[in-house]
Amino acid sequence: MARHPVLERRIGHRFKDPALLAQALTHRSFGSPHNERLEFLGDGVIGCVIAEELYARFPEIAEGELSRLRASLVREAALAGVARAIGLSAFLRLGEGEVSSGGAERSSILADALEAAFGAVFLDGGYDAVRACVRRTFGEALEQLDPRLPAKDAKTRLQELLQGRRQQLPEYRVIGTEGAAHKQVFEVECIAGDLGLRATGNGSSRRRAEQQAAANLLKQIEA
Repeated sequence: MARHPVLERRIGHRFKDPALLAQALTHRSFGSPHNERLEFLGDGVIGCVIAEELYARFPEIAEGELSRLRASLVREAALAGVARAIGLSAFLRLGEGEVSSGGAERSSILADALEAAFGAVFLDGGYDAVRACVRRTFGEALEQLDPRLPAKDAKTRLQELLQGRRQQLPEYRVIGTEGAAHKQVFEVECIAGDLGLRATGNGSSRRRAEQQAAANLLKQIEA
């Protein structure tokens, strides 16, 4: 099995079993064994390491805020950013259709492959090995975390998610209003056309209703 010494250096782990890394880099469009089971494992491993790191770095922060910070690091766009930083796309094995459609730069494929790579490190070297790799590759993102900054709002997160997938941006439209002019309640629909999903939200202003609709749509996508 061919090794990937450049990628191993970037990740920070030399594989005893290079077949594990090869599998982690293999999209299901290329063939089997592909990386989906390793992706499942890596998702849990990354979440655990990041949780441990945040717990140690921010001893005064409450559980809810720790969860928000972890979510900001393990969401698809953030994982894809780490994958791009280590040049992961150059090592992916994709089927012809995915290659021709630019799959190597698609955020969902990059994020999945990164998770799979860390799942492979865990199987190859254990928890201490994968913890060192996650700390190494997520180091800059961890250093830039500032719990004092407000979380990104739902509309921003939804837009970034769809942009990362190279999908159509969400559309918002008012579908109803109730109440007197000075005390109106707006109902807004948020539509993600490429996903075939839509959600509604209510609020005392159009902006608040749009935020709630975006948050409800994010819940559907994340589910």
